[in-house]
Amino acid sequence: MTIDSQGEELVLDKDRAIYFLKHKLLAISDLHLGKSAHFRSAGLQVPSTVSLSDLHRLSRLIEKYQPEILLINGDMFHHGLNSDVDEFSIWRKTYPELKLILVKGNHDKLSDASYQSMNIEVHNSSFCLGPFCFIHDAPDNTNEQLYPISGHVHPGVSIVGKAKQRLKFPCFYFGDKYAILPAFSAFTGLYNIYPKAHERIFAITPTNVVQV
Repeated sequence: MTIDSQGEELVLDKDRAIYFLKHKLLAISDLHLGKSAHFRSAGLQVPSTVSLSDLHRLSRLIEKYQPEILLINGDMFHHGLNSDVDEFSIWRKTYPELKLILVKGNHDKLSDASYQSMNIEVHNSSFCLGPFCFIHDAPDNTNEQLYPISGHVHPGVSIVGKAKQRLKFPCFYFGDKYAILPAFSAFTGLYNIYPKAHERIFAITPTNVVQV
């Protein structure tokens, strides 16, 4: 689905990403690589394929849009170095020409050397481009006179079906003051968003993106 925001065309993809056509930038948030390995180390039976599945989805997006920049808007890595991070390091070498920018989130705690070894450009608080300012959390507190786009809360929306069943989907949120990206990782919970007047919510269903 293509929408207008701040005078620019954005493509909302059902794989939980936004493509900024003017800037050739693909943006995702809350990848949480390492979360499944972290849970396994604590004795929980989480499938080892979780991170690989997310990386395969990311590869499909890169092949689809051919971006020059991949921006991860915080919580790229869930914990310290582990097997999931090793898998990403191998994956990264597949796209040596792709500029990868990370806006640090609360879970991003790797060393500077670790980010450098994976050719990741790190921004500690925000990254601004055109009319947008990417910031992981608290977008209403940014000092930039731009339109903030955040992540962190893993937004979701409930939709009531014809048989009165209630289904919950991840979503994109676009308000008057800021936008929120959905969590890219499938291994996350959802925080319900209740839209107010003049706010746009786009639910991500298994087949497409729909405005609700």
